[in-house]
Amino acid sequence: MIIYIKYMVSHRCKMMVKEELKKLGINHLKVNLGVIEILEDITANQHEQLKINLHKSGLELLDNKRAILVESIKNIIIEMIHYSDILPKVNYSDFISEKMEYDYTYLSNVFSEVKGITIQQYIIFNKIERVKELLLYDELTLTEISYRLHYSSVAHLSNQFKKVTGLTPTFYKGIANKRRKNLEDV
Repeated sequence: MIIYIKYMVSHRCKMMVKEELKKLGINHLKVNLGVIEILEDITANQHEQLKINLHKSGLELLDNKRAILVESIKNIIIEMIHYSDILPKVNYSDFISEKMEYDYTYLSNVFSEVKGITIQQYIIFNKIERVKELLLYDELTLTEISYRLHYSSVAHLSNQFKKVTGLTPTFYKGIANKRRKNLEDV
C-alpha cells in the first residue's frame, strides 16, 4: 500500500513520519519524501489517527490524484536540487517525465493548474534557495555554485538570483554574514 503525504520535504519530516508509524504499529518498507510504502493495508482507525498525528506536525495525507501528482513532482525537484550533489545532465523536463512516467506536457499542465506557477518557475525558486544556502555555507565560489546547479554562466545565475530576490548574490552574502556576526556579538 502506498500513502502520499503533502509538505514532507526534509529528512526530519521522514524521521518524524517513521516515528508516527512506529507509534501506530504500522510496518513500512520505505519512507521517502512525500511517500510511504506500507507492507499491508491499514485499518480506517489507523489511517485516521495517522492523518491527525501528521496534521499536528504540519503534514497532510493526500487522497486527490492531482494533488498526489503535484506533490510527487515537487518532491522530485526538491530531492534533485537540495539533496543531490549532482544534478541530471538531461533537461529537467525529460528527467521529471522519466521519473514520473508521464508526458511532460500533461505534468506541466496539472502542476500549473494546481500550483498557479509553472514547473520551471518552481525549479528556479528552488535553485535560488539552494544558491542562498550554498552562499551562506561559504564553501564554494559563485562560479562553483553556478557550475554545480547547471547555470550557463555566473552572469545567468546572478541575473536570475536578482530577479527572484531583488539582490545580487554578493550583496545577499554580505547581508547574511553581517547578520550572523551581529548574532554572535549578542
